[in-house]
Amino acid sequence: MVTAARPLAHPLSVRHLGPNWYATVMGTAAVATAGAALPPLAPGPRGVLAGVWTASFALLLIVLGARCAHWIRHRDQARAHLLDPATAPFYGCLAMALLAVGGGALTVGRDVIGLRAAVVLDAVLFTAGTALGLAAAVAVPYLMAVRHRVEPGQATPVWLLPLVAPMVSAAVGPPLVPHLPPGQPRETLLLVCFALFGLSLLATLLMLPLVFARLLTGGPLPLALTPTLFLVLGPLGQSTTAVGAFADVAPGVVPAPYSQGFGALAVLYGVPVMGFALLWCCLATAHVWRARRHGMRFAMTWWSFTFPVGTCVTGAEALGRHTGLVAYTGPAVILYGVLVLAWGVAAAGTLRGLVRGELLAGPGPVPVAPRPATARTTSGAVR
Repeated sequence: MVTAARPLAHPLSVRHLGPNWYATVMGTAAVATAGAALPPLAPGPRGVLAGVWTASFALLLIVLGARCAHWIRHRDQARAHLLDPATAPFYGCLAMALLAVGGGALTVGRDVIGLRAAVVLDAVLFTAGTALGLAAAVAVPYLMAVRHRVEPGQATPVWLLPLVAPMVSAAVGPPLVPHLPPGQPRETLLLVCFALFGLSLLATLLMLPLVFARLLTGGPLPLALTPTLFLVLGPLGQSTTAVGAFADVAPGVVPAPYSQGFGALAVLYGVPVMGFALLWCCLATAHVWRARRHGMRFAMTWWSFTFPVGTCVTGAEALGRHTGLVAYTGPAVILYGVLVLAWGVAAAGTLRGLVRGELLAGPGPVPVAPRPATARTTSGAVR
């Protein structure tokens, strides 16, 4: 079916600026935090990572400002996004963007703003991101149940986004524990992070079978949505990162039997989960390769190649730290190279699309009949 081309938008237009744009912040922050998790670097690369984190912080402020303008000037469109099952799950990206920048402040941002300011900034962004993440984890599934009228055949990995946000809180919260007063404040924060880990993990285990079943029974995803298969790596890598962080701070915070249990959990949970992450990574790569051969072009969904891969870098590094095996630290370095390359491609495509006015254009006409699996999808809902 042939559809008319969409009119290009002015580069400064925010009418069609959706919550998916927070993915640019997440991906940029992931480059900084994942790089800091690797074996000790020379002062030069450490400075580069601090610069990347600074860019992610600036980008967060820009996107937050643009989204506020979107809500003020285009409330009808903002409401349409909430009622669109393809766009509403991206509201989880707001929470994850805040958490990613906040976590990066304590790992590499402190080289720029100082440790004290980094702790304050991380605490503020962690609190706001956690609250928004919990709200998204409840509100988006509720809207999907009572307003969106979705069907099993419409399931995509995008549905995982609001459920992964609490897992990001679980992973970035433990580094704040040593900065709290000893005793109950530290133990409370650690156990809150552990509760967030369980909340997100169980919710993901409920949603992931729907995504996998749709993939097997409904055929490949539309071309523009194919990169979102990498979103499944997010809860896998982030949960492995989280249990490693629990084990790092647990000694002296919780009683000895439990602190030792966190150390065991980091390995007994992380090893099989990262094994499944490897399987899914190969499957997703095969689908992306196929989609590329069938004409997949750049879309904002390409940012799915960044943050989820970054979580696998930190997850593999956590396993390497707790097992002492080079078998994990080596792949972490390789995955980081993939992350940097993916970020460069996504950033270049985004800048090019902004200059041309393509990425902020309204959605094109939607055909009545479903498109074939190999058709090119240009719906603005996934941008």
